[in-house]
Amino acid sequence: MKKLFILAALLTITITSFAQTTDLRRKIEVMGSAEQEVTPDIIYVSIALKEYMNGKNKVDISTLEKQLQKAVTEAGIAKDDFTVNNIAAYNIIIDKKKNPDFLASKQYRIKLRDLNSINTILSKVDDKGIQSTGIDSYEYSKQADLRRDLKIKALQAAREKATYLLTSIGEKLGGAIEIQEIDNEPMGRQVFSNMSFKSADVAVQSDIDFKKIKLNYQVRAVFEIAK
Repeated sequence: MKKLFILAALLTITITSFAQTTDLRRKIEVMGSAEQEVTPDIIYVSIALKEYMNGKNKVDISTLEKQLQKAVTEAGIAKDDFTVNNIAAYNIIIDKKKNPDFLASKQYRIKLRDLNSINTILSKVDDKGIQSTGIDSYEYSKQADLRRDLKIKALQAAREKATYLLTSIGEKLGGAIEIQEIDNEPMGRQVFSNMSFKSADVAVQSDIDFKKIKLNYQVRAVFEIAK
């Protein structure tokens, strides 16, 4: 009898606890989204320079680097926006009777606000010393502000959706119970890695719009259905 009493007591406590933790509110769950396209205003360009033989004389990397550094400075680019990415070397046989000579190459990264300025920069560097050029990545400088605004709009869209859905069945929207941001940060900023530039392309490049970034944010929201 005592065991039955204890079991009944435990069962009562369990049922009471379950009733206290179970959310019996009527709810509606919806998704809201907002998106916008923007043109990148920060572009990271890579430039690789290489030593070369001008007859029997070698045009060394320091000479080419000075040309590039001067061109970058004259273009008004900050010192911190011009960095070295990589250094390498390769050999070339000038005379079979002698040991092969080593030619150095060096890769730089420039942060630009105007893509067309790269053509002006390259026009001031020895063409034979330019190994390759390309765009590493790009970004939008005001993305943090835009991200915040789009998330607000996504939440407002979720509320609007919940409102008209409930209105259609004669119900009213209550307060928010749960709000969850969906992590879908735009990817794919690594582009045009093989895109090349030459000084002769200035007129062409100035007429091309840079690829836009589409920012899209989603919010999951749970609202109470008002009594």
